[in-house]
Amino acid sequence: MERRYTVRDLAKMKAEGRKITTITAYDAITARLVDQAGFQLILVGDSAGNTVLGYENTIPVTLEESLMLTAAVKRGVKNAMVIGDMPFLSYQVSEEEAVRNAGRYLKETGADGVKLEGGTAMLNTIRRITEASIPVLGHIGLLPQSVLKDGGYRIHGRNEEAQKIIDDALAVQEAGAFAVVLEGVPKLLAKTITETLKIPTIGIGAGPYCDGQIQVVTDILGLGGAFIPRHAKKFANLGQITLDALAEYKKQVEDSTFPAEENSVN
Repeated sequence: MERRYTVRDLAKMKAEGRKITTITAYDAITARLVDQAGFQLILVGDSAGNTVLGYENTIPVTLEESLMLTAAVKRGVKNAMVIGDMPFLSYQVSEEEAVRNAGRYLKETGADGVKLEGGTAMLNTIRRITEASIPVLGHIGLLPQSVLKDGGYRIHGRNEEAQKIIDDALAVQEAGAFAVVLEGVPKLLAKTITETLKIPTIGIGAGPYCDGQIQVVTDILGLGGAFIPRHAKKFANLGQITLDALAEYKKQVEDSTFPAEENSVN
């Protein structure tokens, strides 16, 4: 029986101490498999820029690209929540534009909500979007869309910066977000935030104490090449499996062993 997860389910899981499982997906085939595996939430991340779109980082991803990918993922899902990841400059220009663009995810893709980066600086924007009845997943700590301003990828929240991350988390909660991603944050700080907030925390590179975890699907499946971020773990080597299969297909075509009789029509 189909039963879609909702923000209430995630809140209940936090209250009961059950871990929330989250992962990215960018197409219907992968999304279908993720859904069959029983994940509660799928993020159609702007990490598509680094993975499926071939960009150097997430900055070039457009709203139209994100909407297209989100719609594809939604079509492959029966149970998991699908969250569209608002790309760079789709919500920073004005609150009105942010609400309008966030609404497009629900109207045009069937998404169950949106994610956007930023804490206290985005409080009013998140509030305006949630007031429009659009669920928001917050994102604080390491912000990939701010990587140029920050001078690269680094851990956020060490020493005196810890209070800023806590303030950001509280701001996101106050603004009405249903959960918040903690990225690149020391594990004990993530633990403090998780124990402080009423809303669920979803960690990536933030240690084991968050209410849930999220990873980029290409990292855990071994499809991202040789480099694996420290926070990730390769659970399969589908890159090598795929390469071997392609090479074997090519070989059989070249030596005329494929298609065989059973692959042909009389």
